Amino acid sequence: MAILSSITLYPIKSCAGIDLRVATLTRSGLMSEHVFDREWMVVDGAGRFLSQREHPRMALITPRIKGDSLEVRAPGMLRLEIALGLPDPTLAPTLAVQVWDDELNAYDCDALTAAWFSNAVGVPCRLARFHPRARRLASRKWSGEVDAPTMFADGFPVLLAGAASLADVNEKLAVAGRAPIPMNRFRPNLVFDDIGAFDEDYAATFQLGASVLKPVKPCSRCTIPAVDQASGVAGPDPLDILAGYRRKAELDDAICFGMNAIVSAGAEDGEIIRVGQEADMELAF
Repeated sequence: MAILSSITLYPIKSCAGIDLRVATLTRSGLMSEHVFDREWMVVDGAGRFLSQREHPRMALITPRIKGDSLEVRAPGMLRLEIALGLPDPTLAPTLAVQVWDDELNAYDCDALTAAWFSNAVGVPCRLARFHPRARRLASRKWSGEVDAPTMFADGFPVLLAGAASLADVNEKLAVAGRAPIPMNRFRPNLVFDDIGAFDEDYAATFQLGASVLKPVKPCSRCTIPAVDQASGVAGPDPLDILAGYRRKAELDDAICFGMNAIVSAGAEDGEIIRVGQEADMELAF
């Protein structure tokens, strides 16, 4: 039986996460206190998303849910509070944003927020919020017949990984004379213990209460795992170690760690999940 050992919500794409003991698993991903995973996104003047790939100091932008606001902090800056209440969709300003190949309209947060994020990231940018009238779905090539909504995640509502998989990577880093890395380098939403290394690659489903979490696509990796999430500084990249044994032929030999997943069945209002909860993992063979 798999054990859910970690839950992390990322309210703002490519910024720091919030470690949780309890969360709600919805069809669009994790949610806590009405804050959804990747509900906000930092964009440039053309509406294209910014990430730690080019701006590693985004790792130091730290959100916290505080009552009816999302409090955001960054080193050397006054905190910023973003109201959680949705604005009037007929009056609030919007802007066109782009996440990879997807283009959609989003709420445009105010000029003060834009100035704060521009200072924190170090380049002119704005903060966009997912619009409730927008619709973005995971690729049907991978989700099959399931319409899997997602917000500003790279492509799927949930990213999961196994604790033993990271232990396996760290063993190989140790053999190479390198320091171990924490799981937050890979930024999963859910981590499962009591399964073998990379067993998540072969899982058909994880049953969490009434909800069914279905891994559908290996997560191909960019340079973000090289970024120390505590310092916002890029260092030695573990991809050279992963390249020796973690290439996936179905993704043109991309280096992969973790699995992108969808919620294929379960409570329509969401499923309460908890750290320490047992999950029934069914293998795909």
